Amino acid sequence: MQVIGLCRFSYLAVGGFQVDFDNFNEKLAYLYAPARMEERFATFETITLPPLRAQTDPDFTFVVVIGDSLPDEYRSRLEALLADMPQAVIQSHPPAKHRPMMKRIINSVRRDDAAPCLQFRMDDDDAVAIDFVERLRQVATDVRDLAARDALLSIDFNRGFIARPSANGIAAAETTAPYQTAGLAMMVAPWSNQTIMNFAHNKLHQNMTTVTVTDSIMMLRGHNYFNDSRQGPSAKPHKLTLMDADAEAVLKDRFDIDADAVRRAFSAL
Repeated sequence: MQVIGLCRFSYLAVGGFQVDFDNFNEKLAYLYAPARMEERFATFETITLPPLRAQTDPDFTFVVVIGDSLPDEYRSRLEALLADMPQAVIQSHPPAKHRPMMKRIINSVRRDDAAPCLQFRMDDDDAVAIDFVERLRQVATDVRDLAARDALLSIDFNRGFIARPSANGIAAAETTAPYQTAGLAMMVAPWSNQTIMNFAHNKLHQNMTTVTVTDSIMMLRGHNYFNDSRQGPSAKPHKLTLMDADAEAVLKDRFDIDADAVRRAFSAL
């Protein structure tokens, strides 16, 4: 089964934001503000990419979506960062409606297979455990008879962390929250062209059968001051505590995230 992951890296979409902007230029200035971009790169490099590079099953495609307005200096930097990752595919697109564009992008890299396609999405400050792809294929194989009844089935690895990196280390809280972007995947029948981006992540269970797997730490949900979802009045506060050495060891074991590398990256901001 083909596995496809999707990640927007400061893509300038039409819609898809919970923060309100008065005009296009204001949104552009927000996305590409130097302080925000430096924080994005620090997080992407030290949190998101290490576990993807360390996957126990390296057979997957990771599509990184950027806007065609991304300044050249940032595009070159991103290309250099992903140059040693054969699974990574950078796609550049003009501003467009968020969901239709993301659906087209996923299907553009999808093979014409007789087997179901496994899809996941993540933000550029999220992470999945180093055995995420392997476990996703295992669970999908276990539930193929159930999935055969419908075009779609979601698989939710709901145990992990909410985490905020900083120069002091990583502040985090354990969570078993359902249907978060990180750790959530969808199994799509070969005859269907629907994608995980057809649905809001927290409404997948309203549209298809879901399977929840909660036996191990599988996902890390990023929490920082630039998160779109942290900006609105409905944002939920989280009490995060700085990880000690034991917790950092768990993070290294499950995600290959080096807390010292995080401290160095954020100390330089």
